[in-house]
Amino acid sequence: MGDVVQMHFTTVDYVIFALLLVASTGIGLFYAFSGGRQRTTQEFLLADRSMSCLPVSLSLLATFQSAVAILGAPSEIYAHGTQYWFLGCSYFLGLLIPAHIFIPVFYRLRLSSAYQYLELRFNKTVRIFGTVTFIFQMVIYMGVVLYAPALALNAVTGFDLWGAVLAMGLVCTLYTTLGGLKAVIWTDVFQTIVMFAGQLAVIVVGAHQAGGIGEVWKKAQNGSRISGLELNPDPLERHTFWTLGVGGIFLMLALYGVNQAQVQRYLSSRTEKEAIMSCYVVFPCQQIVLALGCLMGLVMYARYGEDSPLDKGYVKTNDQMVLYFVMDVLKDLPGLPGLFVACLFSGALSTISSAFNSLATVTMEDLIKPHYPGMTEARATLLSKGLALGYGLVCLAMAYIASLMGSVLQAALSIFGMVGGPLLGVFCLGMFFPWANSIVIASVLCLCRPSGLQALYSLSYMWYSAHNSATVVVVGLVVSLLTGPQKEKELTPGTVFPVLGTLLFFLPERYREKLCCVTPLEDKSRALSKQTYLMAQKESNGVACFKDEEKTGEEESEEKCAPPSCKLTNVEQETAL
Repeated sequence: MGDVVQMHFTTVDYVIFALLLVASTGIGLFYAFSGGRQRTTQEFLLADRSMSCLPVSLSLLATFQSAVAILGAPSEIYAHGTQYWFLGCSYFLGLLIPAHIFIPVFYRLRLSSAYQYLELRFNKTVRIFGTVTFIFQMVIYMGVVLYAPALALNAVTGFDLWGAVLAMGLVCTLYTTLGGLKAVIWTDVFQTIVMFAGQLAVIVVGAHQAGGIGEVWKKAQNGSRISGLELNPDPLERHTFWTLGVGGIFLMLALYGVNQAQVQRYLSSRTEKEAIMSCYVVFPCQQIVLALGCLMGLVMYARYGEDSPLDKGYVKTNDQMVLYFVMDVLKDLPGLPGLFVACLFSGALSTISSAFNSLATVTMEDLIKPHYPGMTEARATLLSKGLALGYGLVCLAMAYIASLMGSVLQAALSIFGMVGGPLLGVFCLGMFFPWANSIVIASVLCLCRPSGLQALYSLSYMWYSAHNSATVVVVGLVVSLLTGPQKEKELTPGTVFPVLGTLLFFLPERYREKLCCVTPLEDKSRALSKQTYLMAQKESNGVACFKDEEKTGEEESEEKCAPPSCKLTNVEQETAL
């Protein structure tokens, strides 16, 4: 066991750490001065809708699986055993549903912001509610992600805590503001590779020092760290198969289905097919990330057993233990500690940069453009960059609040459950229940905050998203039925996914029509290909308009390059949807 005074970087570690951060910045700057040089909002916010499957999928992975997972998962496994590994069971449906339901709807509507959907389906008030809720959610989350690696670095190397926060925040703000979404996605790709390499190096060296992976597993079993299938149905239990495998599905849907940071990546894809494939590619990557985190926790236990560095006073919290363990294991291998810490910071950068870019997008598209319809493209692009810069400065302030949150893993997942859950519920209401009307916003505003706070003191944090989204759906449906359900003819074509009509196939068609289950996606698809459905497109709302004409390849190419506010999209929906 290394003494705490030995937990310091060597010169080589600092050099490697600095080089990796400079490389991340360099990638961002490259896209600032190449291609279209980020002169349009389409390029700055949506990468010209030109990204291929692989970079999009790795960016999807990096956005919410970075520093928080690297720090939180191993310490969770070390302290409580491998029960957390069952979260991987939720990834299948948590990614399959977005791939085949949310992505086709969002992509075919040719949106820039996920919350434009809420105006198409409900009204502008619901759209504003969604946007403001997302901003609140992401601003808090940014603070957690920025503070966590800086805290760990400070604990084991003595590096100034707030100096690290400031350096990371400014580097991230620089390349995000200058390079736009292309820079964010390609730095995510680089940082994901570094993240995998850093974790793998620690596991290989740590397992070797412990006597091999077999010995690691044996010690974990003897220490009761290999958990069986816990089927306790009690929702108050922190981690069981049900909280992780089922509750985790709703958490994944909130993250990968309707969160703007992820939706924006789907919309940046060249085609709908590539957007869907990116979800499939993320699935094995997510499993690998989870497995690496869990294996690192087991290797930590094999090294320390019950004699925890936390108990000895070497670190103050479980979240600091991972970096202490890394420095301890790799102390005789100059450069590798620097690689891992750079991996940790790169992971944080990927998440924060995604947040900056998505926050700038929703603020511009949902809050500013509606009030300034005559704004020039050049001014809009400049303002978008200014917004990214502004959110970078806000993030630095939020890092202080994050210092009061305790466990970074639970804090991060709790934020997405309590705030992302109600948002997921609103999207599900609109997409799956044709009779849900716009009065639903009242029920959400009155109900989601108190229920979220109540859950904070009772339910397992893994149930927050399921609890809040289900509450919004149930109350929203009741309110809609009591105040007058939405009529089928009032629905905007392309905004309802025909899942309900399929599930209620056993009912006669006349009853399904009364329930508004025979949606425009199915019944009016042929009619829409022959007649014009021009949605009232106010340039002020930035929502796509629709045109019935069949487009030639040349027209599609022109449409692809047009700003989101002028898109004309064919809403003919194939029965396959």
